[in-house]
Amino acid sequence: MISLQEFNAMFRAVAAALAVHVLMVALIVIGTMDWQPFRQPQLTHIAIEAVIVDTSEIKKQRDEARRAQEMEDRRRQREELLRQQREREAEQKQQAEEAAARRELELEAQRKREAQDRLMKLRQQRERQLEEERQKALRELDDIKRQREEAERNRKQEQERLKQIQDIRERERQEDLERQALEQRRAQDFRAGQLATEREAYVATIASIVTGNWLRPPTARAGLRCRVQVIQIPGGEIISSSLVGRCNGDEATQRSILAAVERTGSLPYRGFEDVFTREIEFIFTYSGD
Repeated sequence: MISLQEFNAMFRAVAAALAVHVLMVALIVIGTMDWQPFRQPQLTHIAIEAVIVDTSEIKKQRDEARRAQEMEDRRRQREELLRQQREREAEQKQQAEEAAARRELELEAQRKREAQDRLMKLRQQRERQLEEERQKALRELDDIKRQREEAERNRKQEQERLKQIQDIRERERQEDLERQALEQRRAQDFRAGQLATEREAYVATIASIVTGNWLRPPTARAGLRCRVQVIQIPGGEIISSSLVGRCNGDEATQRSILAAVERTGSLPYRGFEDVFTREIEFIFTYSGD
């Protein structure tokens, strides 16, 4: 593409050449106005002015224009390379963040699975222990029953062995007392396990109700995990709530969680009287589903 400076230089050169030619034609016409065919020609000196066009200046301007264009092309190339580099860096950063988020979700899922596996193993172990203790108690009862039958037969057959039978009965009574104490302790342990299971169900029910009343804000992201503390009075009425510990949600998300607790109004109470406590903590989560 020809720049404005080159065009002006070329225009001036063409105009100068046309001016020279017009001047030569005018001089010729003026010199022949009094021409006669048989007149001896007279030598006439015609002064011709020529305009010399300096082409070096045009070349210099063209070279400068070409260099300017090359510099502009190089500048645009550098800007394009910088833009591409920034786009690559932004894409790499986004990919790294997405990969980190996926790893965090996978780790959280793995931790949940491991916790569930541990809980399942503990429950299975406790069930085996209870079954073993029950079988042992049945065997002991069978033994006692056989001993009683044998003692009764001996009492009828041999009156002289009355004292021995009385001793056996006294021993059996002591065994009964010990067995009853053992059974009472076992019943207490079993009740404690029931209460722990009921408390887990109680906390899970509260978390489910609050989650159902939650209005998810646009800024909430998958992987949300916040610990919520609720203070209530007997009957389940909520008097205060707050977030304790670490919460990975933004401010709007945190406010929405507390608003969900307030919308709940009161927590379940009937059927959970044995595990009721004024202060309840549960984990509020959102997986993106």
